Amino acid sequence: MAKKMLPAAANKLLSALLHTGTIAPGRPPRAARSSPAVVHRCAPPAARLAGAGTTLVVDVDGALLLPRRSLLFAYFMLVALESGSFLRGLALLLLYPAIALLEALGGRGMAVRAMAAVAFCGLRAGTFRAGRSVLPRWLLEDVAAEALEAARRAGDPARVVWASAMPRVMVEPFLREYLQVPAAAAVAASEMRTAWGLYTGLMECGEATSSVLRKNAAAGGDDDDDVVGFSAGSSSMDFLRSPLASICKELYVASPEEQSKWRRLRRRDYPSPLVFHDGRLAFLPTPIGAVAMFMWLPLGAVLSVARLAVAMALPYRYATALLAATGQSWRLRGALPPDSRGAASGQLYACNHRTLIDPVYVSIALDRQVRAVSYSLSRVSDMLSPIGATVHLVRDRARDGAAMARLLGRGDSVVVCPEGTTCREPYLLRFSPLFAELGGERGVVPVALAVESSMFYGTTASGWKGVDPFYYLANPRMCYTVEFLDRVDTAAVGEGKAASTDVANRVQRIIAAALGYECTMLTRKDKYLMLVGNDGAVAVAPPRRQR
Repeated sequence: MAKKMLPAAANKLLSALLHTGTIAPGRPPRAARSSPAVVHRCAPPAARLAGAGTTLVVDVDGALLLPRRSLLFAYFMLVALESGSFLRGLALLLLYPAIALLEALGGRGMAVRAMAAVAFCGLRAGTFRAGRSVLPRWLLEDVAAEALEAARRAGDPARVVWASAMPRVMVEPFLREYLQVPAAAAVAASEMRTAWGLYTGLMECGEATSSVLRKNAAAGGDDDDDVVGFSAGSSSMDFLRSPLASICKELYVASPEEQSKWRRLRRRDYPSPLVFHDGRLAFLPTPIGAVAMFMWLPLGAVLSVARLAVAMALPYRYATALLAATGQSWRLRGALPPDSRGAASGQLYACNHRTLIDPVYVSIALDRQVRAVSYSLSRVSDMLSPIGATVHLVRDRARDGAAMARLLGRGDSVVVCPEGTTCREPYLLRFSPLFAELGGERGVVPVALAVESSMFYGTTASGWKGVDPFYYLANPRMCYTVEFLDRVDTAAVGEGKAASTDVANRVQRIIAAALGYECTMLTRKDKYLMLVGNDGAVAVAPPRRQR
């Protein structure tokens, strides 16, 4: 008897794991409609959504995001890699065939629950920020402009329900902060269960979904409850089988042919600009991309050490040629500035900040040593710097100004990044005006820098900064572009005839114009508050004795 009960109990447990979250505790039964919903093979027209009492249910995964095979897998792989580790990502990749089989047999929902179990199980819920700092950068790239425009046709934005099979922590920050979905609008997504502050990997029905269904059940599903659904493409069947689709009077499902004509939302059309994002990966880890990355990792690790050894051991003219053969290249745009060697005072170079290697490439382009100043740099990066020790600033205006003036007085060429932190997107953060007060009669030479990486970003806000140079050097291919711009006169600042902030803003605009970037007034504090949840302040090490 016990042997017969064991398979039944195992099947019951497996069913609970696979179908967790399909029914929320205490949720009232769904009211059945007297007649089936009418299905239209097109996007909802504006006239249909103009009514003040119409509720629009948008399938985020099927309609809002452009169709791409294994798209949701790539998002869960980002969570596994950026919030977990390479081992967790490898486990998810090895399980991909089984996940694909689950999707074929049981639909998208079953595959999502399996991927969530692998990606989330054991992660700390209190420190999980990938949904806000990593995923929006990739989700925005997959938004269909036509689908977003159709969703905006709703007469009342607060009556739009955004439905997704992904967990709420993955999709809601993207919708609220970048698509400007109002707080009154519901995001119908599952919640990740937690225990002792850790994600268990199990999903349960979200409160927003339950509230929508309760409201419809309370209304009895009568004709006054006008709910319209919107999905698209081949994945619409998963949405049509969902509880939210069953309460819709009409369903608008764009055909795959129509969806294939949709275009990506252009960057300038983003409802909110994407200025900051975090994470190590510079590509979307689809199954094929993830396989390529894991095959490259061992070679990339060895190559990063070899590239660093070459850069530190050989002169620039030999090292750059050898490194270019390995895929690490750079280009000079425009002409070099006049040689400042032999002058009574040094030359100050102000550049935008892309990675911690910025001063190294300025030094390579000038073919001479420069002194770099930085607000925060790990000890590992400082020890491995090919241009010598970095001068650490302490965010004290008087002390920092004196340290930089001392270097310039000795005739050193000094490279400063007035933004104070890196920015990956085509924006420039606010320039600190201190450098404009130190240029003197020689002024400041603006330097425009651009960097291209194929696999990994060489910066992070939440990770260990000590491995930043190794991530950059582990790329299969990367390229720096250096452009020296016309010197900006700063003598008027020392004479009190011009404000240092005006000169700093002018340098910012000159560099932005050369790169085609946009100027902002955002700062390091804004970046870290958004990506990490703190102001980015670090403990300042005792100042090192300068030789």
